Amino acid sequence: MKNKILSILLSSDGYVSGQSLAEQLGVSRQAIWKGMNSLKENGYEISSTPNKGYRLVSAPGFLNAEAVKSHLNTKLIGREMIVLDSVGSTNDYLKELGNNGCREGVVVAAREQTKGKGRLGRVWQTKRDENISFSLLLRPRTAPGGVAAVTPLAGLAICKALRDTTGLDCKIKWPNDIIVGKKKLVGILTEMTAEFDAVEYIIIGIGVNVDQAVFPEEIEYKATSILLETGRHYDKNRLLAKFLDRLEGELTRNDLRLSQTALREYSDLCATIGRNITFTRGTRRISGMAVGVAENGELKVMLSDGTVCSVYSGEVTVQGIY
Repeated sequence: MKNKILSILLSSDGYVSGQSLAEQLGVSRQAIWKGMNSLKENGYEISSTPNKGYRLVSAPGFLNAEAVKSHLNTKLIGREMIVLDSVGSTNDYLKELGNNGCREGVVVAAREQTKGKGRLGRVWQTKRDENISFSLLLRPRTAPGGVAAVTPLAGLAICKALRDTTGLDCKIKWPNDIIVGKKKLVGILTEMTAEFDAVEYIIIGIGVNVDQAVFPEEIEYKATSILLETGRHYDKNRLLAKFLDRLEGELTRNDLRLSQTALREYSDLCATIGRNITFTRGTRRISGMAVGVAENGELKVMLSDGTVCSVYSGEVTVQGIY
């Protein structure tokens, strides 16, 4: 009920009478009153004036499921939205739902994340209402090898969404970071649960530094936020909706594969290509120049002897970035 009321208030330039709301939704005035109270409890400021009705004054500045969904244009991703006040890890929380059979497209976001996970076991923490941390679940009908492009497609989607929304010259640091200049703005972690020949579900976890102004000393040299780069505060609910719209668009348009179009767009935005890199293979550290990205998402690296090898995982250090 409250979502339907919110939709009407958002589309109105002024006051909407309680009677009009009741008639449009086919419910009682008492139901409208309860719906209004529920919206207020969720952080919406609503003006109520006798003989005029209700008017939406402001939406909450913090992440809120109803606010995100009011800006959402997806068909699947985020239509079932869970926003938690605090959680250890949105990926872990969604894994529990995935193991219990939740449907595809579910999104879990959190106002605060205390034990978020980055690559190689690192911790990605989110202070309350500073950043955006969210995870989404997909159930593709394919073998495990058929989803290698999910991470680069997610990176492409988030990079394009940020460029469109903020005007920042965001780039992709292979395989899963979004950077501005030489500093990290976004981290992406994809996890999969599968049998030998079939994927049960994939979880894409994404953390975006939005309003964070101070970073721990050990990472301040390589971390930044939208606030630090633009000097502006952005509506987190609109941002998350934009991210989800872009994610569904890229994943659907490319059928979970790096199509020729997606590969070209990814390569154009990939800051790693054309730089000297160092990567780990077994116990060895190997250096070379990144020369491209393959259709399966692997990084192509030219070694000093002219041979080209593929890097598909592990820690990659990029000269001039981090």
